[in-house]
Amino acid sequence: MDIEKAVARLDLARKVRLLTGSALFALHAEPEIGLVSLKLSDGPTGVRGAELRGGTIACVLPNATLLAQHWDVALAREVGEVLADEAAAQQVHVVLGPTINLHRTALGGRLFEAYSEDPLLTGVIAAAYVRGLQDKGVAATPKHYVANESETERRTASMVLDEKTLREVYLLPFEIVVADSAPWAIMAAYNNVNGVPATEHTDLVEGVLKGEWGFDGLLMSDWFATKSTAASANGGLDLAMPGPGGPWEDKLVAAVQAGEVAESVIDDHVSRLLLLASRTGAFGSVRSWPSDLPAPDSPVRREQLRRFAAGGMTVLKNSGVLPLQESSVTLIGRHAVATVAQGGGSAGVRPPHVISIADGLTSRLGSSVSVVDGVEVRQRYAAPAPGVLKDIRATTYDADGEVLASRDMEIAELAAYGGWAQGAASIEVSGEVVLDEPARMLIGVRGFGDWTVDVAGRRHAAVLARGDGIVEEALLKPPHWTAEVLLSPGDRITARVRGAVALAGLITQPVPRAPADAIGAAVRAAREADLAVVVVGLTEEQETEGFDKMTLALPGEQDALVAAVAAAARSTVVVVNAATPVLMPWLGQVDAVLWAGLPGQEAGDAVAAALLGEIEPAGRLVTTFPRTDADALPVVPVDGELVYSEGTAFGYRGATDPLFWFGHGLGYTTWEYGAASWTGAGEVTAEITNTGSRPGREVVQVYLRPVGEPVRLIGFATADVRPGETVRVEVACDPRAQRRWDGGWHPVTGEVLIARGLGDVRVTLPADQE
Repeated sequence: MDIEKAVARLDLARKVRLLTGSALFALHAEPEIGLVSLKLSDGPTGVRGAELRGGTIACVLPNATLLAQHWDVALAREVGEVLADEAAAQQVHVVLGPTINLHRTALGGRLFEAYSEDPLLTGVIAAAYVRGLQDKGVAATPKHYVANESETERRTASMVLDEKTLREVYLLPFEIVVADSAPWAIMAAYNNVNGVPATEHTDLVEGVLKGEWGFDGLLMSDWFATKSTAASANGGLDLAMPGPGGPWEDKLVAAVQAGEVAESVIDDHVSRLLLLASRTGAFGSVRSWPSDLPAPDSPVRREQLRRFAAGGMTVLKNSGVLPLQESSVTLIGRHAVATVAQGGGSAGVRPPHVISIADGLTSRLGSSVSVVDGVEVRQRYAAPAPGVLKDIRATTYDADGEVLASRDMEIAELAAYGGWAQGAASIEVSGEVVLDEPARMLIGVRGFGDWTVDVAGRRHAAVLARGDGIVEEALLKPPHWTAEVLLSPGDRITARVRGAVALAGLITQPVPRAPADAIGAAVRAAREADLAVVVVGLTEEQETEGFDKMTLALPGEQDALVAAVAAAARSTVVVVNAATPVLMPWLGQVDAVLWAGLPGQEAGDAVAAALLGEIEPAGRLVTTFPRTDADALPVVPVDGELVYSEGTAFGYRGATDPLFWFGHGLGYTTWEYGAASWTGAGEVTAEITNTGSRPGREVVQVYLRPVGEPVRLIGFATADVRPGETVRVEVACDPRAQRRWDGGWHPVTGEVLIARGLGDVRVTLPADQE
């Protein structure tokens, strides 16, 4: 049945029913026209599935910035292909990614999930990712359209920016991805744009997206983002998520009947939904799903994910100590033993494993590595690490205390909202502590509600009051209660929570050490080794959906730890387990810095491969690193508005003396640039020579410096070059980055810079050279 005939067979109520979700991550079926339910899943760096916590085991890829640091279109496509397989394994039709908002300010909490601060780099990387997904029949959903660069007050704030800035910068990644990869869906943002909600912004949706650019796919809302009935339907929104419920359904039927929305508008929305269903095999010819796909922990996936992570890591500083050659290494830091693989929020995925940096490096160097824990890095407590509890079980109860369901769990935490425990009047989570001998432990609970905790023969009670918000507070920033308790082997912790539960979890961990004690132990160990590797970083408390950072400083006493170790050790390498810029007051005291990102499930193996030179960490930064907090643009709206007063001059476009430039990265070899030429707007050619002793990958970056306009990236290309070899690199320069908006598009010209980041410009060509 074709789409037009299918729409004609449905009455108004059934058409409107299709335009709101049937569940948190599913759409309605309509058997009469051969439409099966589409399944959707969050998935920028892993296909999570319908459960917000503890769901299906899936690959956890490196985060988006780490992937983008390859500056490699072919790799981005391969990432999309992996995610398409992961989606097919769960029978998911639509993956909710990539995130293509820009890194306007380093304080943005969700930057880890977005590619870069540059619109061209973001757009072309995203387009390749989309092609990788959709060529395997799984829809991509670039998001969040548009100007969703920060999280503070994201559901209500208005982003205020002029049309030049909007067109040249924040719309450009979406324009590129629509033109170059034709995504089958796009997601509208929570925020307002110049006072108008993104979900009902007629000018940006009907005018630009569907009009000027000819986007023929489906525009869905972000979850709970739709703020109106008639205005959003008339403004171009095609699907209100999630469901059931929300501002459409019966209200939209009534709006049509009242003449506020034309039925032809509804027909267009349904047609776009059926086109999405047809493309993904849920309408017309219903697809079959493959059964022979690689498992998330299969050798082929582990090799891919290790390569994705290690190759994108970036050497920020190196006085010759990397790759590692020392015979004895002291590995220090909480992030070494509890490596952070992914950020927080909807992008979170349940991995088959996470290899810590301690395990990855020890597996290669054996007894020559000694491992020392570091200072505390969290203000809030996380779910127990694997191996702390065993025989974990969760049970749900109705209001009368009758059991609704009970499951064995791998982690002592579950999200009731949207999962199997939703609707329960109370939830019980329990687990047996794993100890060889009695020990004082910190036990507790996470999540809103009225709690009782039974452990070691005592009952504790705690009331954790609910604040505002569903996702932001209840799931991403849950309150906690803890107590210090003497536990013995075999003790069981049983916690029960009553109330409108969104998340229920246990806390079980050793009692934290004082920072001075942790730093003292690290210094003593560092004195005994040839080299100290200190691993520092951020956690999902800073890098998360829903919240921005208030500072770029490392949490806890990590800066003091690095400074103390550097003062004591013969040589010091710092590995930063973070996706977004941090302050580095100790930079002048250390010998090398490896920027490791959030490396995914193979984290430790990837970091070890990079440190030892098994895989060159050839990444180039995708964000400009500020020197101080004051150098970062603000994220907090004033009176409900966040004004982009900097215009297009943010990141490298507005920087003068950053800590590290966008595009910076040393790799493990050195480069000489020779003859270069500029053939007008189309192409730059440059000869480069690998002058080092190791094979290397170079990223040749081309920038345009127009008169009276900020500098901008206009093209890039990668080259793998053997030691002593000279190659000629051709860089296609995108005309979409060589124009300005002034009521329409006008070309710009200027000096052409060929660079290894703007802090290392190798060739400058005059504007008139051909």
